Amino acid sequence: VQLQASGGGLVQAGGSLRLSCATSGRTFSGYVMGWFRQAPGKEREFVAAISWTGSVTSYADSVKGRFTISRDNAKNMVYLQMISLKPEDTAVYYCAADHGTVQTAVYGMAYWGKGTLVTVSS
Repeated sequence: VQLQASGGGLVQAGGSLRLSCATSGRTFSGYVMGWFRQAPGKEREFVAAISWTGSVTSYADSVKGRFTISRDNAKNMVYLQMISLKPEDTAVYYCAADHGTVQTAVYGMAYWGKGTLVTVSS
């Protein structure tokens, strides 16, 4: 599975961005999809995950109520809608895929794409 994240950029605190992740290669079917992020000088951390059907989602506490993960299986796309952005959301955001579950996604995923940089200015 090849993954390519896009949609990052510079935004002021309180602003919004929508990240997209395009998938290609092996069939998209059945994969749990997730978003992770890595801030400068910090370890990569889990942000959100969504099941194949979209019926189950999981979020890090730090983004609950502000970020929404969604997917369009017909288009092989995954999205991360981010609102009320904070400077501490500044990071490189990565999309990922795995055949595990939403619950296990927090521990890591099998397939990773190149990230997209989100910078939130204060």
